[in-house]
Amino acid sequence: MANINETISEVAKLNPELARQIQKYVKNHSYGLVFEHNLPEALRLYKKMPAVGDTVNILPERGAKETDENSIPWVVKEIKDGSARLEHDGETKSVAVEDVVVLVSYRDVIYPGLKEIDRVERGNPDDPYHMIINSENYHALEALSYAYPGKVDCIYIDPPYNTGAKDWKYNNNYVDSSDQYRHSKWLAFMERRLKLAKQLLNPEDSVLIVTIDEKEYARLGLLLEQTFPEAQMQMVSVTINPSGAKRDNLFSRADEYIYVLLFGKAHVTHPMGDGNEKEIRWFYLRRTDYASRRGTVKGGTAQFYPIYVDDTSMRIVAIGDYLTPEQKIEDAPVIEGATAVFPIREDGVEMNWGVTKETLQDLVDKGFVQVSKGYPLQPYIFKYVSTKYAKKFKEGRWEIRGEREDGSKIIVETGGKITRATTVWQNKVYDAGAYGTSLLKSIIGDGKFSFPKSLYAVVDTLKYFVAQKPDALILDFFAGSGTTLHAVNILNALDGGHRRCICVTNNEVSAEEEKEFIEQGLRHGDNIWEEHGIAHYVTWPRTKCSIEGCDVEGNLLDGDYGVPAKDIDLGYELPKADGFNANAIFCELTYESAWPIRLDRAFDAIAPILWMQAGCRGPIIKRIGKSYLTTDYYGVLFDYNQASKFCDKVKNTPSIKTVFVVTDDQRRYSNMCKRLPGVDVHRLYETYLRTFEICGEGGLD
Repeated sequence: MANINETISEVAKLNPELARQIQKYVKNHSYGLVFEHNLPEALRLYKKMPAVGDTVNILPERGAKETDENSIPWVVKEIKDGSARLEHDGETKSVAVEDVVVLVSYRDVIYPGLKEIDRVERGNPDDPYHMIINSENYHALEALSYAYPGKVDCIYIDPPYNTGAKDWKYNNNYVDSSDQYRHSKWLAFMERRLKLAKQLLNPEDSVLIVTIDEKEYARLGLLLEQTFPEAQMQMVSVTINPSGAKRDNLFSRADEYIYVLLFGKAHVTHPMGDGNEKEIRWFYLRRTDYASRRGTVKGGTAQFYPIYVDDTSMRIVAIGDYLTPEQKIEDAPVIEGATAVFPIREDGVEMNWGVTKETLQDLVDKGFVQVSKGYPLQPYIFKYVSTKYAKKFKEGRWEIRGEREDGSKIIVETGGKITRATTVWQNKVYDAGAYGTSLLKSIIGDGKFSFPKSLYAVVDTLKYFVAQKPDALILDFFAGSGTTLHAVNILNALDGGHRRCICVTNNEVSAEEEKEFIEQGLRHGDNIWEEHGIAHYVTWPRTKCSIEGCDVEGNLLDGDYGVPAKDIDLGYELPKADGFNANAIFCELTYESAWPIRLDRAFDAIAPILWMQAGCRGPIIKRIGKSYLTTDYYGVLFDYNQASKFCDKVKNTPSIKTVFVVTDDQRRYSNMCKRLPGVDVHRLYETYLRTFEICGEGGLD
């Protein structure tokens, strides 16, 4: 299409009328990938209370399977005394409200809100929050398009592969290999979401990453080219199963594919160095996570001991024996002219050292320990380099360039030539079984999710594009088990970045679980059913546990992300039990009505969306009867009579970059824009309502 449009532009220079005729012809004809674009797609809203005018389905009796009758769309004409009077093609019937479910198509107007379910806070108060949203992803993308139009740096998605083995649903039914519209349904399903993704991506500098296997890779490639003609596209092959998945009478499949689409100035960032030497990163010797304090199981009793530092030379002169839990630090021997240093935090909590006495002595002898001034409770601070990095010296990637006054070596990354990645990726850590399934099992237990991605494959994929973007906004709207968010936390831990990840996943159960639940008389929306859905049962527990450094039973996680196996060293230290310094919030998408919003009676429902638009930092502003409210990052003016005080507050808080003004008066809104230069001013509720009315008109299809 891009070439056709260019040709039409050239024709227009010579013959404008002919160019218009060609343009009209082109507009009315399909080119490239041809499929049934307008296959109807609808969604059941099991948690939305039906209202007069809603389209609904009648649910089967508890314990019974769905039939064709349960797919008939009825319109609610009246609700009275727990009963709904329904109409379809002139036929009417009354049904208990609990036996109907609201049905919306993708051309219907919906007004999304967000309801907070849970959160975890281990980051700093001013760190941004990751978000996990339990929702059908099309409507979640509509909500995100209001909050982040053209602002997303990276979208990483692993959509359903359409294998024919009931791995995804279309119109509430699993799509299997016997469905003659299987490929068209999948393409229509993907196209609708990719068009919304296009609205979210920053056209000046962003990347779209899509993984796929051999079932749909050819059609997907054409769809991506057709939807994003302005992007530069490549396809990468990744070995995810070195031994291969058996295919009868065929080659065993060992790889899958990654489509990468680059927009604007986006490019691959090769991480192997720029040819310039730079000093390596040293790690703190004292443990930082609270779980590693003295007396806990982690580290045992062998990692609480005195390190003696000469007060004149600031060199380590001795390492004392460990103290038993009963001993006090005053019981440690005294060495004249030296200070005994224990691992004690500034708040007085006694921690553990990161290594045993014997290991530390070996590091000191090699010059792999630095000493610097500390604070009263820990007079000296120690940093170290683990001996497990010996491989880097052998490979010439690290070299020693001298010695400091404290006896530690000056170690540098030698830089060297940039090693450019190819389009074929092979690495032991990309094995989806060992570093996807097994890793997930160690956190949330066995059998809860099938075929998660290798954590390290996602880390490496993302770092090629966000390594130089420490504040990148990353979106995954097929989040599954939450691997993408987990990978973002690793990237942040490695370089101190504040990248944030928004994950969207539904709360579906597997086909087998659905069958079992139906036989037990359960329905969608019942607590037991919902508790076993992906969002509640997998994605959020994985996120929360990985941040806190424990499994779902509360046991500390074993191992180190930097050393996933005995024969693999990735060159960094990130003990799993340390967790991550990160904040995350878990929400469910809700469906609101327009009139309560217009009357300012549904502010709390959309409050998290406004907070999200303002950067996901600090508290969420809720309506508590005030004329205006602010945080350090955004503000909401409810009563225009207080505009002057509100503006003064915003101007005196330089970190506020976004404000929302509740007004139906265009002049008042324009006046606020003039009074707050450099601040993004949004008008509630007109902009919010109008955004979704436009989406509902079907302009995206």
